Amino acid sequence: AMCHPNCIATVAERLRAEPPRRRFLKAAAMAPVAAAFTPPAFAQSAKVIDLTHPFSPDFPTFFGKPGISVNILASGAYNSQEWLVNEHAGTHMDAPLHFSENGLSSDQIPPEQLISPVAVVDIRPKAANNPDAQLSPDDLQKWEGENGPVPQNAVVAMLSGWGELTGGAKFRNADDNGTMHFPGFHPEAAEFLMTERQVVGMAVDTLSLDYGPSSDFPVHYGWLPTGRWGLECVAHLEKLPPVGATLFVGSPMVKGSTGGQTRLLAVV
Repeated sequence: AMCHPNCIATVAERLRAEPPRRRFLKAAAMAPVAAAFTPPAFAQSAKVIDLTHPFSPDFPTFFGKPGISVNILASGAYNSQEWLVNEHAGTHMDAPLHFSENGLSSDQIPPEQLISPVAVVDIRPKAANNPDAQLSPDDLQKWEGENGPVPQNAVVAMLSGWGELTGGAKFRNADDNGTMHFPGFHPEAAEFLMTERQVVGMAVDTLSLDYGPSSDFPVHYGWLPTGRWGLECVAHLEKLPPVGATLFVGSPMVKGSTGGQTRLLAVV
């Protein structure tokens, strides 16, 4: 919550008035809490992997301008910031509403969809030679030949290697005409997953579900209106096995949002 200037002054005054010994004892009492923290039972025998890129004005965006601006409201003993963000920047969700007139907004997505098995399809070999590579039905068939059918109610994730390129212009990979070149899903692969498999979402480590040169976004327009959702700019997919991980999707709960910044965690 935003704090009124009088609130800031009150907090600062209380901190100054608190005896130094009390401040010291309070800090000392809190220190063992972090050291003694025990992960939940399910995580003690598993590994939790963060699939979220840190978000800042420097993070590359589809539209080529900062996706967030930060205004410092207060700093010091009391800290507060004000953000202005674009929903579709950084590691984020595309809710069905993003490309449909009456689709679900992110706050309306059923919570049972947000904890899902994740199938990671590695297309790094062909993406290394072709930035316009697309995850195809053949890639899905090869994956299933090695790992079995895509799990029920899964999220299918494209691993292209682009997640390692966020620190420079290569992530957008725009040519002299401004056309971007990065991998994405082929519309036929999306169609296969919609008609032949039962999945709830797709994920990419690039800026878009559609590959960079796309101008008509057939994957977005085909996928999202069906009630399925997408995740873009996903980090560290290379740390996941092809199958066996569970994805926890911290989607935005902003009423009416078409998507937004999302914390993604995988348990392996």
